[in-house]
Amino acid sequence: MTIHDVRLTSLAHGGGCGCKLAPAVLQKLLAGQAAGGPFERLLVGTETGDDAAVWQLDADTCVIATTDFFMPMVDDPFDFGRIAATNAISDVYAMGGRPIMALAILGMPIDKLAADAIRQILAGGAAICAEAGIPVAGGHSIDSPEPIYGLAVIGTCRPEQVRRNADVRPGDDLILTKPLGVGIYSAAIKKGQLPATAYAEMIASTTRLNRIGAEIGRDPAVHAVTDVTGFGLLGHALEMARGSGVTLTASLQAVPLFAEAAQLVQAGCVTGASHRNWASYGDAVMLPDELPDWRRHLLTDPQTSGGLLIACAPERTDDLLRTVIAAGYPGASRIGHAEMGPAAIRVVT
Repeated sequence: MTIHDVRLTSLAHGGGCGCKLAPAVLQKLLAGQAAGGPFERLLVGTETGDDAAVWQLDADTCVIATTDFFMPMVDDPFDFGRIAATNAISDVYAMGGRPIMALAILGMPIDKLAADAIRQILAGGAAICAEAGIPVAGGHSIDSPEPIYGLAVIGTCRPEQVRRNADVRPGDDLILTKPLGVGIYSAAIKKGQLPATAYAEMIASTTRLNRIGAEIGRDPAVHAVTDVTGFGLLGHALEMARGSGVTLTASLQAVPLFAEAAQLVQAGCVTGASHRNWASYGDAVMLPDELPDWRRHLLTDPQTSGGLLIACAPERTDDLLRTVIAAGYPGASRIGHAEMGPAAIRVVT
């Protein structure tokens, strides 16, 4: 095999947001790392595990800053670049902001990967940035043993439009804007078991910008938002529950899924990250009795460029859901609600 026909996924030990450190490991590493000192303008830092940092520049403007990068979970270089860029920009939308520019983060095994493939990765990222209306204004590159690509993204919003993951209120409904199953599909790619139609379904979802976040940030009925990525639906919902001091209930039947997700997960297409996720936070999740493991894996499956999880006032749920679907997220669904109680997740059938 030459560097011109090597599979991208064969060069990486993991892929997509499944590469993220397990939640339990990350908590240990970040212990005691909260920003200290007189930083009153730092509206969102590391305290709640939110999607991006937010700095209030003046009375009218907040600056949102984030970075996200990972190893390939698909073999097509252009698709990899598009997915990675969409995923990175999502953090700005999840905070209620609009992106204004990006910087590329690139690490490539230049002795194993053809220059044209690397150019295609960069081109894919640039294409998504152009779709979002922002420039790739620079970046940094290194020679690394595994391929890595992503973006650092800067965005803005008004102070009242900031949407943290820690402001869920008891009684809120929960809306998920994209179906789950990215990690399952990526595991099937590794095994050569993903049909072409399923691959197209995954690419359509993972390259769909979460720009609806900027719109819902202007809605006072939307109280909290996060995007669902490497920790799976349960992990990111638990971050919301812990930050807000509430119990979140999710209906398994209401959670949207990729068309082949249930079949593939039962065939053994499960990522290592799904197991690590459950080991990290399973003690804070209440599951129905005798729930089969494959159904649990649907909820711990690591998403790459997943959807937004939105907590909103229940009287606005129907209108908001219609708005989200009309904006290009046909799989959006009301999946649960918040109530007073310990910081935990309850799954019901």
